[in-house]
Amino acid sequence: MAEHSDVVVIGGGYAGVMAANRLTQRGDVTVTLINPRPVFVHRVRLHQLVGGTDSAVVDYREVLAEGVRLVVDSVTRIDAAGRGVELASGGAVGYDYLVYAVGSGSADPRVPGAAEFAYPIAGLEEVQRLVPVLDATPPSAAVTVVGAGPTGIETAAELAEQGRSVTLVCGGVLGPYLHRRGRRSVAGRLAALGVTVLEGPDAKVTAVTCDAVRLADGRELRSAVTVWTAGFGVPDLAARSGLSVDVLGRLLTDETLTSVDDERIVAAGDSAAPSGLPLRMSCQAAMPLGARGADTVLSRLAGEQPETLNQSFGAQCLSLGRGTGIFQFGNRSDVAVWFHIGGRLGAKMKETVCRGILKHLADEAHKPGGYSLHRMKGGAGRKKALEAMRAEAPVVAERVS
Repeated sequence: MAEHSDVVVIGGGYAGVMAANRLTQRGDVTVTLINPRPVFVHRVRLHQLVGGTDSAVVDYREVLAEGVRLVVDSVTRIDAAGRGVELASGGAVGYDYLVYAVGSGSADPRVPGAAEFAYPIAGLEEVQRLVPVLDATPPSAAVTVVGAGPTGIETAAELAEQGRSVTLVCGGVLGPYLHRRGRRSVAGRLAALGVTVLEGPDAKVTAVTCDAVRLADGRELRSAVTVWTAGFGVPDLAARSGLSVDVLGRLLTDETLTSVDDERIVAAGDSAAPSGLPLRMSCQAAMPLGARGADTVLSRLAGEQPETLNQSFGAQCLSLGRGTGIFQFGNRSDVAVWFHIGGRLGAKMKETVCRGILKHLADEAHKPGGYSLHRMKGGAGRKKALEAMRAEAPVVAERVS
């Protein structure tokens, strides 16, 4: 075993910061975090940045361990054979182990006109591009939010609470993850805020223009500003680097989060596809995956066999404006159950979660190894899905050479 090891973490989001902090447990490890921006983006608050109620950014000094070297740059290629990463600035950084935590962003909408006329908000720079457009738009002008997941719901509520005329186009069911009782609660709150909700296949967007949104049933909605929240994509760095990925481009790993191509590469967060069965893209999954990925590296450094993934879920929470929210409970396999908490208490619980995320990261920075939620026993759903998948067919992977 080498006397000293260099670990590079690509991506400074929830998974990357958790992994980097945790890796500082060992004094014989140098941890380098590479991220394209100098601040931490508190992504679960981006809808508040849209509404002007939060900046959604945090200084890395608040969440990143002092022993982690922060390099503000972008990785353009991973050289697995040479154990190094190439940077956009022209430099390179070598590694003994690599944690791939590049996260996710807006998916290619593949809808005519959406790329030109709609505003995605999965990333900080995208929201910063949208905000001045909204500021220049009269409050009475029609705003269309496309996408009925958490981001779409929260953004629609935030804008409606400002007094804007908002239509939420679902293209399916409102809040697919929610239990039907929780869905009714969310629908009621949106109605109270004046949001027009369009559900079902007829409400699928087929085209976007500079001032309208066209639906599958032929309707055309006037839209001064169209906000796009439908779907997430992942960076193609792994594929461009010749590593095996799933059909969406997430790095394909085993259940220890180790790349199927190289045991020196570990993935965590939204960009990981363990066994070809990736978890729901969320902060709730990202931080435990970051801890698990770090533990895999630490186990290998210690000459031990890494533990396998044991992910547990519990709930999903949404804010519905500043004073109302919903805390939707679920089982450990991430399936919503009948019970939820709404109203002001739901909003307080959501806010507690948002603050708690930063506290978890900060606590791990100050006391690496203290985080333990990734060790909670997961539900039986993943085990059954793995067994069924292995019985039917091998994992579908793509490798770019």
